[in-house]
Amino acid sequence: MPSLKALRKRIATVRSTQQITKAMKMVAAAKLRRAQENAERARPYTSKLTEMFAAVVGELGAEAHPLLARRPEHRADLLLITGDRGLCGGYNANLLRLAQAFVAQRSGTQVALAVVGRKGIEYYRRRNVALLAERQQVATRPPLDVARDLARVLMARFTAAETDAVYVLYSRFRSAISQIPTVAPLLPVAPPAEEVRGPEYIFEPPRQAFLAALLPRYVEAILMQALLESIASEHGARMTAMDSATNNAADMIDRLTLSMNRARQATITTELMEIVSGAEALKG
Repeated sequence: MPSLKALRKRIATVRSTQQITKAMKMVAAAKLRRAQENAERARPYTSKLTEMFAAVVGELGAEAHPLLARRPEHRADLLLITGDRGLCGGYNANLLRLAQAFVAQRSGTQVALAVVGRKGIEYYRRRNVALLAERQQVATRPPLDVARDLARVLMARFTAAETDAVYVLYSRFRSAISQIPTVAPLLPVAPPAEEVRGPEYIFEPPRQAFLAALLPRYVEAILMQALLESIASEHGARMTAMDSATNNAADMIDRLTLSMNRARQATITTELMEIVSGAEALKG
């Protein structure tokens, strides 16, 4: 059994760690509140833009715009959105695992990667994987600026026929304890389902010209929504992980305190036995 001194030192260390995890949980909770509000406020905008796109695309075919062009999928780009920091449970690991599964399932397709987030970038750097694009610290920048930057790179590759399809892999935010890794097709832009389509409109300028201006905005909106969902998911995962770590630290402190009390009782018992034995020896 460890000594009393070692147990006291261990309890102090665990209690110090518990204070850190508790503080990190509170910080993550505060950031989550703002990130969740941002993600939820952006959803109606993306939904309305989707409805507008459905109305504009109408009966137009894939030849109406280069971003609608469908080709046999020999090459594909995957935009992976991870976090910049760890200590968020399995958040980053789940995304990276799904990205590996995505590549493995397309054994006949040449897949190129663009990665957002330091954790994903470091993961592929250690494996000497060349990346199309790297972006870090996106949470400190306006999401729309990051989305426009990424959309410009991805749309340029698609319109130049350097790739046949583009997908985005991100974590969809459901709640603080539930984040869903999701792969969504980005390019070519697919017309929404019939039930999403709204009323008919009269267009000025003509529908095709309006579509040319709307499509890039539509792609940017999808990417911005994915970024906002990912930021909220990361904070939710970190808050949950730090809450679990705080509770585990409390359980460990209880166990160590019990061990310390037992060790102290054993020491007292030993000392009493030595005193009694000494007294008996003096009597003899």
